[in-house]
Amino acid sequence: MKNKNAVYLLFLANIISGLAQGISMIAIPWYFIEIIEKPKFFTYCYFIITFLTFFWGMYAGTIIDRYSRKKIFLITNFICGTIIASVSAYGFYNQSTSEYLVILVFLITIFNYNVHYPNLYAFGQEITEKKNYGKLNSYIEIQGQSTSMFAGAIAAILLTGSSNDMISFGGFNFNFPLNFKAWDIHEIFLMDAITYFISLLIIMLIKYVKIEKLNIETGSLYNRFISGLNFLKKRTYIFYFGLFSYMLFAFTLVQIHIILPIYVKNFLQMGADVYASSEFYYSIGAIFSGIFVIRVFKNNYKLLGVIIFFTTISIFFYLISFINSVYLFFITCLLLGITNAGVRVLRTTFLFNAIPNNIIGRATSVFSSINIIVRLFLIGIFSISFFQTGDNIKYSYLIGVVLLMSSAIPLALNYRKIIESEN
Repeated sequence: MKNKNAVYLLFLANIISGLAQGISMIAIPWYFIEIIEKPKFFTYCYFIITFLTFFWGMYAGTIIDRYSRKKIFLITNFICGTIIASVSAYGFYNQSTSEYLVILVFLITIFNYNVHYPNLYAFGQEITEKKNYGKLNSYIEIQGQSTSMFAGAIAAILLTGSSNDMISFGGFNFNFPLNFKAWDIHEIFLMDAITYFISLLIIMLIKYVKIEKLNIETGSLYNRFISGLNFLKKRTYIFYFGLFSYMLFAFTLVQIHIILPIYVKNFLQMGADVYASSEFYYSIGAIFSGIFVIRVFKNNYKLLGVIIFFTTISIFFYLISFINSVYLFFITCLLLGITNAGVRVLRTTFLFNAIPNNIIGRATSVFSSINIIVRLFLIGIFSISFFQTGDNIKYSYLIGVVLLMSSAIPLALNYRKIIESEN
């Protein structure tokens, strides 16, 4: 690999900032649902934020294709670190943090995700030989989910604290020599802000040689977005694959932020340790998937892998809709990690092969925009009082089953055409 050192530094920066990001994004939904008991407020805010990302998402890809991807990382890390540090300072000064400022951190992080991950993949594609695309995507998945695994473990400890030399994690109790109270949200934000600045310093050290010279389109953001849309309109089956393979990701995001904390509290009737531990099990599954999926479903079997993953997780979503079991829940989280990460690796590798690097950002922004519409629809459904009453949140997983199976069917019906479109 020609830019091996650059890739290593990129991964290191992503690990450091991703760890605290992950803890913050686990802590925020639980803060609203359990600490201040305002789940509806959070759901409505999440709907508005997702709506705003529709417009931001349309242009994020065009920015990635227009400007230096290294500079994009530097700018986003500086902006996010500065804002989150300011919110943390406010919290320390007042010994409490306004829910509106907590939502601001959530918004900033979501907006950052919309440019960070497409930029990460595009940057990786830019500095990596084509023969290493599948390996690169697997490494990104392994690195990202290893970070999330530790974030879930640390969040479980920080959100519950330690007393009587014991901590609860993953459904079990462990001896722990130190006793401390649960961290306040502004303390978690401080750790988050610091890692952004450390990541910024590491990215500044990255030096690389572009594998190929890109033809940069310099038109308006709107015209560049339309050019990405026109590219996909001429390649119908690439569009089909990108559209339907994104549905598991759409449901997973809504599940993590809206369904999961309410499911743990209202249906399983468990606490923060079980909620945060779900991220740990999810990440173990995702790491496993990152190691093995591209080896199992290589060459022309990527689409088959997507269909198998959709079907498998649908079965377990159905089971946890009716069976109240923490251990079945953890198994489902493990499988969700395997399937969602597996689909992401297969989808990204497929799109890398099918779409040139100079237009990859614009093409993926089209898929992201449609994905946001789907998420808005799901959030709108789950904001209905029915799902937040009693243990009715369990039925949300049945909606996930319907969404995934209705996406797997057109992929299966167009199987041969989609496989041909990759080449």
